Amino acid sequence: MAEHGKLNTAVLGAGLIGIDLIERIQRSPLLHCGLVVGRDSHTRGLEKAASMGCSTASGGIGALNESGQSFDIVFDASNAASHAEHWAKLQSTDATLIDLTPSRIGTMVVPTINGTSTLSHRHINLVSCGGQASVPILNALSQHYRPAYIEVVTTGASHSAGRATRLNLDEYIDTTQEAVRTFTNCEDVKVMTNLSPAKPAPPFRVSMTLLVANAEADKVRSLVDAAAEEVRRFSPGFSVVSCRTDEGRISIAVTVTATGSRIPRYAGNLGIINAAAVLLAEKRAQSRFAA
Repeated sequence: MAEHGKLNTAVLGAGLIGIDLIERIQRSPLLHCGLVVGRDSHTRGLEKAASMGCSTASGGIGALNESGQSFDIVFDASNAASHAEHWAKLQSTDATLIDLTPSRIGTMVVPTINGTSTLSHRHINLVSCGGQASVPILNALSQHYRPAYIEVVTTGASHSAGRATRLNLDEYIDTTQEAVRTFTNCEDVKVMTNLSPAKPAPPFRVSMTLLVANAEADKVRSLVDAAAEEVRRFSPGFSVVSCRTDEGRISIAVTVTATGSRIPRYAGNLGIINAAAVLLAEKRAQSRFAA
């Protein structure tokens, strides 16, 4: 545990998502950013992290293990292909690993659904940004209806997708589909994703379509609004922009704008998963301090 009653954390990855994550950790009264690790010592991300007052290191997971620090929480903001190695090298430590990559390893967590019940797990997977934006809505609807089919289409600005995101598009789709199936009990699920080069850059948008018999428009809207309000408690840029029920079809669209100062407002895809990660870390800190 870090000084001043905060949990000591490390961030693996110094891309856009890592830099926003650092800012959120620094704002937290319960978390301390003890180290930021990147691949190359000359990357712009590590330079930014150092300018924010963080200790930095290059060389990946090896540098973290050789830092001499003990970490309560490690945030993996690198890429899905590297995550299995990261967990293998951290499993023997006391650290909790919060995975922001779509690796499909670890316990899938969506804060408004199972965020509290997973406090005992040391390996947490946050699905994907599309999963964090869609699953709360889809889960709420599936508690009252039995969708025969669910389709999720995510659209993000090209500039919000870094190298790791582009390398992980297949994993992103597979992991998001698996999370939708898990949290809705609907087997027929399709996820698609688009990167938009439009200027000005559009906000992160998630469109959802459900085929549902006997859905009532007022009831659907009430369920969607209640689920959205829960998400806004930790991700205030989350907004329902449309909700229609018509002849066995429910169509919903949400947008997410980023609220941090280190990433552009259109990068809501990064903002929502980082907000979820820090929320879970703070819940763990509260549980630790209360023990």
